[in-house]
Amino acid sequence: MRVIPAGARAGAPGNTPVRRRGYPPAPQERLGVNRVAETRRTGLRLPAQLPVEEWQRIGEQISLISDSSNWWLGDWLVYGQKEYPDRYRLAVQRTSLDLQTLRNYAWVAKKVDVSRRRPRLSLQHHAEVAALSADQQDWWLDQAEHEGWSRNELRRRIRADRTNGTDALSAEAVIRVQASVEQRSSWEDAAARADCDFTAWVVRTLDEAADRAART
Repeated sequence: MRVIPAGARAGAPGNTPVRRRGYPPAPQERLGVNRVAETRRTGLRLPAQLPVEEWQRIGEQISLISDSSNWWLGDWLVYGQKEYPDRYRLAVQRTSLDLQTLRNYAWVAKKVDVSRRRPRLSLQHHAEVAALSADQQDWWLDQAEHEGWSRNELRRRIRADRTNGTDALSAEAVIRVQASVEQRSSWEDAAARADCDFTAWVVRTLDEAADRAART
């Protein structure tokens, strides 16, 4: 098995990831729901004769909060791992959330700095580039944002770039692992269950093992 983080896509100037000029990131703002909406744990109550424009705006706000909550959970976990290494697991259990899903969120949040996150792209987009260097993350996320790629299209492009083997790969570490067919199949199944690219899953698993070893 050959584990190689993908490099910049062939065709970029000098094969070096660069931020596109003239394409500013979407503005970051505090999220909330319009005060006319009464929010509860199990429901939403709206006033009578609500203008359609306001109703639509509330729907957009709810959608943004739902999408952003994945990032919030990831950052919350990263903070807990750092500040409360002996207690955060208990706190996670009390959330009643799936542990594997939370681990995925935390890994992406840890690997992709807030300054590189794109509000127009999902956390799943960012998961596809989390195993790459910071510059490569920027380049691929810029491409996905500008071209309107889906998560699957971004994954396909990165895989194609990895297969082509651009010059930028020479700066990355190459790790070769002797593994049986059964082991490889088991790892691929685990990556699929985590809804994660195989290479990204391998890097994430090694990162988590290194973190655990550092804390012991």
